[in-house]
Amino acid sequence: MTDAALPSLVDAMLESYRADERGHHINKKFLPSRDEIIRCVQLFLQLFYPGYYGRQDLTDDNVRYHVGCLLSELRGALAKQIELSLCHQAESCRDCTNTCAGEAKRVTDALLTKLPEIRANLLRDVQAAFDGDPAATSLDEVILAYPGLLAVTVYRVAHELYVMRVPLMPRIMSEWAHTNTGADIHPGAEIGASFFIDHATGIVVGETSVLGANVKLYQGVTLGAISHPKDERGRVIRGTKRHPTVEPGATLYANATVLGGQTVVGEGSVVGGGVFMTKSVPPGARVAMKPPELSVRGVTEAPRDVDFEI
Repeated sequence: MTDAALPSLVDAMLESYRADERGHHINKKFLPSRDEIIRCVQLFLQLFYPGYYGRQDLTDDNVRYHVGCLLSELRGALAKQIELSLCHQAESCRDCTNTCAGEAKRVTDALLTKLPEIRANLLRDVQAAFDGDPAATSLDEVILAYPGLLAVTVYRVAHELYVMRVPLMPRIMSEWAHTNTGADIHPGAEIGASFFIDHATGIVVGETSVLGANVKLYQGVTLGAISHPKDERGRVIRGTKRHPTVEPGATLYANATVLGGQTVVGEGSVVGGGVFMTKSVPPGARVAMKPPELSVRGVTEAPRDVDFEI
């Protein structure tokens, strides 16, 4: 392309922006920063797991000052991003944005006040991971290395913001965790204490899922919707219960798929690997697929059906 052709291309791009308002943020003022929200996540990690994330030379003599600095930094960054998120929503609705700053401060202070409670729940999650995985050698290993714990940690914070009706931020947080762990947990899901996801890769927990305490999910488990209900104009109806309920103590093994807002996995049930469920099972149930028939031949035998290599 020659330099002379660039003005024409610029004009074509500008015409594309004018022709369709989707996919650009021009002539608008408010938008939260993804990078700043991720920085907030990193600060939360340092507060929840001091000495594991960030500064590692902490002692009884310096930890108070360290925590004070982290909280001060987090409070300012969090309030700003919450304000931008609220103002973005108000601007999109052509609403007044004058109250965003006050509401952001209120939400920020409410969330920070809950940090000790959130951390107490996270320590139960850490213990559940250690107790549930015989390969775990220590709690240190769980905190430092387990992607499932990272996903759950981010979820616990994002869920609080979701409950407080902060737009955009919770999903940005959870999708960052999804990218880094392979586990996709919607911040709207309700998840009880001592939650353990083993291996993490491919796990999907939908927005309206409800999980009781001491639930364990293995890789590839999907808690999803059967279909999306629509109104008379064909638009998806939001806010309905679309995803399953998993009662306390249930275990879902690798690649199990449970779908539907009315589907309940009963307390203490075990759902085997590869199971596809759209109907409820009672407490204590054992759900398994019939084992497939295997064809085994010796290396000197000629192939009879399918021969392949991977």
